[in-house]
Formats: sequence, C-alpha cells, structure tokens
Amino acid sequence: MNMSLFTHRAYWRWSAGVQFARLPATMAPLAFTLLTTATTGSYRLGGVLMSVYVVAEMAGAVPVGRLLDRVGPARGLPVLLLLTGAGFAVLALAADAPAPVLVALVLLPGAAAGALSGGFRTLLADTVDDDLLPRAISVDAMLLEGVLIGGPALVALLDLAGTFVPLAAMALACVAAAVLVPRRAGAHDRVESGDDVLPARLVTYLPWLGCAFTVGLLLSTIEVAPLPLVQRLGAPETAAPIVIAVLSGASIAGSALYAWRGKTGDARWFLGGFVVGGLALAADLGWAGLLASVAVIGACTGPLVATTSVNLQRLLPKNRRSAGFSLSFTVQACGFGLGSLAVGVLPLWLAPLFGVFAAAIAGGMLVAKPARAIGTMSVTS
Repeated sequence: MNMSLFTHRAYWRWSAGVQFARLPATMAPLAFTLLTTATTGSYRLGGVLMSVYVVAEMAGAVPVGRLLDRVGPARGLPVLLLLTGAGFAVLALAADAPAPVLVALVLLPGAAAGALSGGFRTLLADTVDDDLLPRAISVDAMLLEGVLIGGPALVALLDLAGTFVPLAAMALACVAAAVLVPRRAGAHDRVESGDDVLPARLVTYLPWLGCAFTVGLLLSTIEVAPLPLVQRLGAPETAAPIVIAVLSGASIAGSALYAWRGKTGDARWFLGGFVVGGLALAADLGWAGLLASVAVIGACTGPLVATTSVNLQRLLPKNRRSAGFSLSFTVQACGFGLGSLAVGVLPLWLAPLFGVFAAAIAGGMLVAKPARAIGTMSVTS
C-alpha cells in the first residue's frame, strides 16, 4: 500500500464515507430548529432536541464503540449508520407528535451515531500505511472544515423545498455512508478473550485525551463567541463572520502544511501555540491581537488533532481502537460543551484562560511522560 495519498483509492472511498457520516451531525442543529419552529412556532424545542441528541451521542460513544470492536467496524458501521438514518426518517415522519415523543425519538439516532467517528477512525488504520497516516488525517481535517460549513448551508437550501426535506437528506447521507464503508476486514476485527486492557492503560492515554479536551475547550471559546469578541472592539454584528473565517482559514492552512510535511510532529509545540493564542485572546489587544490570536489557534488546531490521533493509534490495542477513539471524540465534545458554558457564564476575558490552562496541563503531562507518549510504536500497534 506504498503509494501517494492522492492516488490512494481506498483512502478516498473511506474519506467519502466519513464525510457523509459527519454531515447529519453538522446539519442537525439548524434542521431541528427549523423543524420545531415550523411545527410548534418556537425554536426552543429544537434546542432541546439537539441537547438530547448530543447527550445520547456522548453516552453511547464508548459502549457502542466496544460493540464495534467486538463485531468489527467494517461489519458494525453499516448497521449503526442505517439505524441512525432510520432514526432521522422516523423523526421527520413524527414531526407533529408531542414534544416528549420527539425527545424520545431523537435518542435512537444520537446513541447510534456516538461511535461512528471512532469506528471510521479505526478503519483508517487499515486503509493507509503508517507513513501516510499523518498526511491522511490532515487532509481529512481540511475536508471536515468544508463539512462544518456546508452542513448548515445545505439545511438552509433544502428547507426551501420543505421543512422535512433536511431530515430526509440526513437519513440519505447515512445510507450513502453505509454503502461506502470499506468492507475489507482488518486485523483488529477479532477480539481476543481476556484482553480488556483499555482501563488499565488509561493513564498512558491521559496526555492525549488532555489534548483532545483542550482542542474542544479553546475552539468553543472562539466559535461560540464571535459576536461578543467583535462587540468588545466596538465593531458591528456583521463583523463576527470575519473571526470564524480567519479561524477556518488558518486551520485549513495549518493542516495543509502539516500534510505537506507528512510527519507526526511534537504536540507540545502546538499546545504552546494554544497557550500563546489563548493568552492574546484574553488580553484584548485590539483587532490585530484578536485576528492574530485566532489565526495562531486555528493554525495549531489541525496539526494538534492529527498528532493526537496518530499517537493514540500507537498506544491503543488493536481490539480496543473503536472504543478508544470514541472516548477521545467524547472528551473533545465535553471540552467544547464546557467552553461554551464558560462563554455564557463568565467574563469574556476569562473564558479563554481555561483553554490556556488545559493546554499547559496537557503539555506538562507530555513533558513528564515523553517516552511513553511520543516515543516509538508500541507493541500493540
């Protein structure tokens, strides 16, 4: 499998599948809001549905990931994707039902979708060679930016054809992802009895889980608060998209540079960038300081995500990768949620300091355990 990533057909099939699998999650917030606004006249139920969906995802991520490890992600992912799609289809058909019924119905797609990212990430280990892995993850991070932007835009476009059309499209995206799941069985598809070492080695993974948590925590400070950040400078509301554009552009550029180098890199440099960018963001240094800090954080995000993912793969046992990666994505989501909460309840200057503190702690753990965390490939990989 020694070939260029850009001519690697198996990788691009995997990439198409994972982008389709991610698309419903990026569409859900706006789709739920538009649906409940049309049926009840209030957007608030849509927010409740999204909250329940996220909680169900987080609750199901590790247990469903363990199930994927047992049956094999190549066999289990299509089933989970079809269940998720069926959940969205049922929700669309029952849109006029009472609120408690809708809340109950959203649990199915949420719980089924919890381990999708972990399962797809596990399949990537069998799709590309280790030397292509940093580049593959970086390219995927760039494509993810497009999905994050395109999901809400697609909902707004499809809503013109009918309130239920976005949910139908979300269901179809799940079916497309199920069709594209690579079918080749990997070496990790069979679970060895008595090999439940994930909890025992959790301390080894903590630095990398800390990196994942830091990404969610600091990014949410920016993505949730572009409006107050520009208002703090006396700018109008229309200037808020500039902050997100700089963040996304810098993230794509950082991932592109990382992919061009094709090496794993040292996460401590990227965590240092988070510390510098977060401190500048908190210091309120005017427009130059705001855009520079956002650019630094964005440029470090893709490389930090890729470095974290590669090192987790080196440490995770093959028969626990779906559960391990699902745990990592759940930890990152928790960081995003806590960062969003911090923006809502704390002074604006204080919120980024939590991300700075988390980055410093993660970097300190990597300094304390460099041989185990950044060293050579482990025997389990």
